[in-house]
Amino acid sequence: MAVGALYAAGVVLGCVVGLVALRWADPQTAQTVVVLGGALVMTGWAVVPLVASAADLTLDPSRFTTSAIPMRELLPGLALAGLLGLPGLATLLASLATVVTWSRGFPAAAGALLGAVLGVLSCVVASKLVTTAVASLLASRRFKDVSSIVFIVPLVLAGPIMTAVIQGGRDSRDYLPGLAEAVSWTPLGAAWSVGGELDAGNPAGAAAKVLIALAFLAVIGGAWYLLLKRAMVTPPYTGGGSRKAGRAGLFGIFPATPAGAVAARSLTYWMRDPRYAGSLVVVPLLPVLFYFGGAQSGNPELLIVVAPLTAFLLAWSISADVSYDNTAFALHLAAGVRGRDDRLGRALACLAFALPSVLLFAAGSIALTGRWEWLPNILGSSLGALFTGLGLASVVSARWTSAVPAPGESPFKKPPGNVTQTMLVQFVGMGAMAVLLLPEIAMVVAQLVTGSMVFAWLGLAGGPVFGLAFFVAGIRLGGRWLDRRGPEMFAQLANNR
Repeated sequence: MAVGALYAAGVVLGCVVGLVALRWADPQTAQTVVVLGGALVMTGWAVVPLVASAADLTLDPSRFTTSAIPMRELLPGLALAGLLGLPGLATLLASLATVVTWSRGFPAAAGALLGAVLGVLSCVVASKLVTTAVASLLASRRFKDVSSIVFIVPLVLAGPIMTAVIQGGRDSRDYLPGLAEAVSWTPLGAAWSVGGELDAGNPAGAAAKVLIALAFLAVIGGAWYLLLKRAMVTPPYTGGGSRKAGRAGLFGIFPATPAGAVAARSLTYWMRDPRYAGSLVVVPLLPVLFYFGGAQSGNPELLIVVAPLTAFLLAWSISADVSYDNTAFALHLAAGVRGRDDRLGRALACLAFALPSVLLFAAGSIALTGRWEWLPNILGSSLGALFTGLGLASVVSARWTSAVPAPGESPFKKPPGNVTQTMLVQFVGMGAMAVLLLPEIAMVVAQLVTGSMVFAWLGLAGGPVFGLAFFVAGIRLGGRWLDRRGPEMFAQLANNR
């Protein structure tokens, strides 16, 4: 809450400063910024409930089905509650700053105040309408998992998106005023344009837009009332479905060995557990980020580091594999699975998708940049990083546990626990991995300095050899540690719940 408040304060401060500065801008620029910005905010209020379904649903309508609260009290109560959170207060403060923007005369300032109130109320009611309309969808565990993962995509791509928007705004500077004029006659922008219309001496247009805003607020308010009234007597059904028995899934594909069973179980988690998928969703976005960064810096060759970086991230992702198991790790102890089989199975599950991804990124990045002389070294260093990382992560996860989200929780929730130990283990582990990768790094640096292809082929030959050696050593050492202290690991997992 405190971090969110600081972030919201920074955003509000930036918006308020910008809106106050528009007080001295020409009226067309001010009207364009206020209308398009307000329409974007209103759209966000309607869309965010769909993608942020893993948030706290304390005021979900289904929670009031057993309460004898009259609708005339419940409806305004829920609307007022929407204003009391960080998004509501931030929107209200930023909207009130438009009064300063149009403080060029009393009619314009009064119109801006009326428009700000109508706009904020429309934002809150639209959000409540969407939440109530999709209540049954939001109650679905699968929808929550998918939406929480999808929500991270625009966050990862925030840099390229903002740069593209700013560049597009510069290229279409003459187009934006016309767009703002068109949006101002829609429910999304009508309320935000009242102050500008009065400043331009157009009271008839301002009155028409007030009527549009009022009509829109009445329509969505009435729709929310009907949906909320229906939700009070027919709450969403959240029962589970049926599943046919007899399908072995991945257990029918992997060999019938202890390591094969562990690999099938781990790969099932990678495919179905949102805590695992949350880390995977970043992988296909890495080429986009590096391609964009290389284009912005004038160094497109930056893209070729995607493959080694992907190998490093995917390999290190299993360093908390046992922690993600939580108390289900008791299954391995009760079944008497040897530590070596446990380590090998988890590593093979990661290799099943990590190896094709690394090979694809290595070949694709070289093809896009045209630097084919780097293909042997990049391929060797990527394979070395992948196998070395899997070996080291197999040792780390057999010795230390981490504070991770519990099964069923949001993949982005940060639970309390051994945070200091987790950060220390991660920092030291990554440092150790950098030391183990010194041979591969030396070959890359040598080729970069000398330009000789000899070092490229040495990197291709040495990377997999060193990587496989560390992989085998890590599986054996991690397996011995797990055999020796399996019960202690389980006790730590139980304490981390």
